[in-house]
Amino acid sequence: MGRIFGFLSLVVTLAIGLYIYSQQVKTMTPSAGNGNPLEAANITGVKGDLLANAERSYMAAQGKYASLDELISGNYLSIKSERPPYVYAVEITGSTFRATATRTTKGAPAQLWITENMEVQASD
Repeated sequence: MGRIFGFLSLVVTLAIGLYIYSQQVKTMTPSAGNGNPLEAANITGVKGDLLANAERSYMAAQGKYASLDELISGNYLSIKSERPPYVYAVEITGSTFRATATRTTKGAPAQLWITENMEVQASD
């Protein structure tokens, strides 16, 4: 009986996790919907760059958030300040930050950003 309960708990947990993941994937899919696999891969790369946890690592080590240049020069990030067609910027205000990827060409999403709550947001 204990094994069955454990197995069912595992299945329910996996189902909830997959649902949450699928909802995040839906919100981050390019709204232009052109089906271009290169575009989808590029946006996935930008999201990965934003989720690099560099700001959290810097905060733990230095006690404050850092600019993009400080993160790169301190080897907290291994990326450059862009992933064409997106360019990156970091805004720091006291105990918060916002890392933003802004598209330099037509297409969607126009911006992707993440704050200290580590949730990626997108605009069209």
